[in-house]
Parts: sequence; structure tokens; C-alpha cells
Amino acid sequence: MSRNQVFNLGGVNLKVSPLLLQPGDLIRSVNVETYPLGAKRKRPGYITYLGTMPNGSAVQDLATWTLNNGTQLWNYALAGGLLYYSTQGTGAWTICGNGTLSASGTLTTAAMENTLLVGDNVSATRHTTNGTSFTNTTSAPIAVSMTDYHQRIFAAGTASNLFWSNVGTPTDWTNDSSSVLIPGPGKLHSLFTTGARQGDSLIATKNSGKMFSYDEFVLNDLTTRLGPTSNRSIGSVENFRVYLNRLGFFRFSGSRPSLLSNAIERQIYNDRGSGIIGTTFDSAPGGAHQYRYYASIGTVTDDLTDETIPDAVAVYDFQQNEWWNYSFANRPTSFLSFTDASGSARFIFGGGSQCYEVVGTAVSDNGATINSVMEGVYTHGSPDLDKEWRYLRASANPGCEGHIQVAIGDTFTKGKKNWISLGDFTNGVVEYRFPSGSRGKLLFWKLSEASRNTRWQFYTFSVEANVIGEGK
Repeated sequence: MSRNQVFNLGGVNLKVSPLLLQPGDLIRSVNVETYPLGAKRKRPGYITYLGTMPNGSAVQDLATWTLNNGTQLWNYALAGGLLYYSTQGTGAWTICGNGTLSASGTLTTAAMENTLLVGDNVSATRHTTNGTSFTNTTSAPIAVSMTDYHQRIFAAGTASNLFWSNVGTPTDWTNDSSSVLIPGPGKLHSLFTTGARQGDSLIATKNSGKMFSYDEFVLNDLTTRLGPTSNRSIGSVENFRVYLNRLGFFRFSGSRPSLLSNAIERQIYNDRGSGIIGTTFDSAPGGAHQYRYYASIGTVTDDLTDETIPDAVAVYDFQQNEWWNYSFANRPTSFLSFTDASGSARFIFGGGSQCYEVVGTAVSDNGATINSVMEGVYTHGSPDLDKEWRYLRASANPGCEGHIQVAIGDTFTKGKKNWISLGDFTNGVVEYRFPSGSRGKLLFWKLSEASRNTRWQFYTFSVEANVIGEGK
């Protein structure tokens, strides 16, 4: 008889053969996060942020703007083609002056010299200096994406022309203003910048995935089609940009994109066609907050576990290089990370006609139960041999309402898993004996919990078993 202990619980890994997984790697992780390092806990819930949209329409996009004095800020929500503001992020949603945009548009913003410009790829570009009332910006193009670079505002037009404003004057698109045609298939899609260490360039992408760098003098083709397919999926962590492409999630820092999402590839595309649906690749919202990237990818079913995640959110943790999945009670249509007037970092998202704020003290999704589950497969170091499974010992926080379940067999087929509940974690540290006759090559283990009570934490587990045939 031998006993092995698992001290390090990791993220989802659907790429590696299940028989080669590290003992702590997971094949499912829904509404679970890593904390502290090596352990798991239930993700935080959320509460309502401000009131519902005054026109009752679904939130299309969110944005934020802070004046150069660092004390005055406004959050913006585009809903049903109307642009609303919230003064200091606490005031009630109020319609902006000249705030009628398009119900089919997506919000883009850029700020310079205490002036905010907004566009939606359909309506006239407009600007504000007081945060609440907008004026049409004469001669500025209709823009799908905007950013500030070298004291100019650059705007991606509705076709393939990249425009820019006068130096130091974001509202002047006549003097010292021009454009350049971005070649190649597709139309302009998104703009973002890289820092000096990565070449100090403006990056222009097209909806074909083509990427170009521009420094106001030289336009370079980055010879790749791995740019974002959804310009709404771009999130920033330090100088990295993370986004969705039809081949996965990529990280870009100035040279060439690098693939981040090998571990969850089967959720993105698979042989069954049950990954991300085609239209979602073009419109998925994403965003980053405190070293985590989030993207709302819709309902997906990977072809390894055959488990469906409704309204899935793919979550990547930069510090730990791990992927998880969330499943919110309200499907996010946009994300926004902002720093409030007191200097606190806050994270909100739009879901229907309401915005919500993720807070660490929330134990429900605005009153809805958070269904959390994590699942792994364990071979006891001998995937080719039968085991007589004897004991499972585990530790969690006292009062944890999670249940530990196991299924023993020789196959990964979902329908062949006969799940048996061993018990809960009310006492924190538990020891469970497997039922008589628990014999097989593979041990699937699963912790699941659905409550509106304190978030659980799961630290470690060990398994004791007899390996049949070992040493012969």
C-alpha cells in the first residue's frame, strides 16, 4: 500500500494527455480561482453597480475617463445607442449631451489634453472637455478604434485608412492631419500602442488578422494573421495586450503574437465544433483587471470531458500562468477596470440592462447561487495498472459546504463515470474510506459546491491505494 499527496493544485489543462497530467492539474475548473498559491477557493460574486440603464436597453460597452488632475472621473455606458455617464463613478446614469450614437455600434475612446473623444464605428466622432456633454468633432473620421500616440489621436476608419489629428490638439483634424492606407485583406479593426522597450510603435490590426506597426515614418507589415478577431476582446496587463483570435488567445508585446491558450484549446475549437461559435470570435468582450484577463466566450463544451459551461468566461492569471472558467449568472457583454476617486481598483461588467461589480466579499451573483466545481484525474503514478483505492484524505476550511465525489474506471467517457459522494468538509480536515470493491486504473475526483454562504478554500489531498501487479 502506498500514499501520495497533492500539494499544488493548478489550472485547467485539456491539451496534455490525461495520463501525463501533473497530479494537481485540473480538467474542469468552473467558478474557482487559485488562492493562496497551490490552493483553490470559490471565486467572488458580484453586486449591482448603480441602477439599470434608464432606457432599459442592454449595455453594449463601458468606458472610463479621468481628468489630468486625477480627481475627476466619469464612467460611461453605451446602451441601446445612447451614451450615459456616471460622475465620479457613483452618480446615477445620466444621458450625455449629444449622446445619441448607434444601437449597433461598439464604443471606442481616446483622451489627450483633458479632452475625451468617442466613436462607435457608425456615428460621427465627438468630443468633450467637461465629461458630460459632447460636440461633433469637425473633419474627424468615423472611427472603429482610437488611441493616443506621440501627442496625436489616431483613428482607424471604417475601411483601411488610418487617420491622425494635429499634434497636441485632439479636436483638430484639418491642420497637420493626414492618413495612410493600411494594405492587405480586410478592414481596419483595432489600434493599440507598444512601449519604448518594444520599439515604441502604433499597432494597427485588420479583421483578417493582419497586423502592422507604424511610427509616423515607416509602416511595417508584421507578416502575421494572428491579430485580434474581436477588437472588443483586447485587454492590457502592463505592456502586454491579450486578445482572441480564431486560433486561440494571444499575447502581444511588440514583436510577434505568442499563443497563451494551449491549455484550453479544446474549449476554443475542437473536432465536434462545440467550442466558441463563429460570430463570438468577432464580438467577444474582454478586459483585464489586477493581472487577470477575462473574456466572455459564450456556451462551450470541450471534447475531452464533454462537459458544457454555460455563458463561459475564460480567465487567465498572468502571475500563475493558469486558465480557469467562470460562469456568471448574467452573461457579460462588456468589462471595465477603473480606479475610483479614492484610488481603489474596481472591476465592473455589463449584463443585460444592468452593470455589476465583482467584489471579494460577495458570496452570490447578485443573489443567485454560484455553482462551483473542480475536477481532476489521478493515476497514483501507474496509469497502466489497476489500483485498489483505499483512503482519500483532504483539507479545506472548516465549515466548507463542498462535497468530494469520486469515480473509478478505465475510460474518460463521461457516461461511464459513476460518481460516488464520499462526504463534505464540515470539519475542514477529513478522511474517507473508499467503498468496498473500488478498483480501477483511473480515479476521477471532483469537488462541487453551490451555496450563498462563505467562499470555500481547498488546500490539499492525498490518496492511499494498493497497486495491483506492481513489482511482478
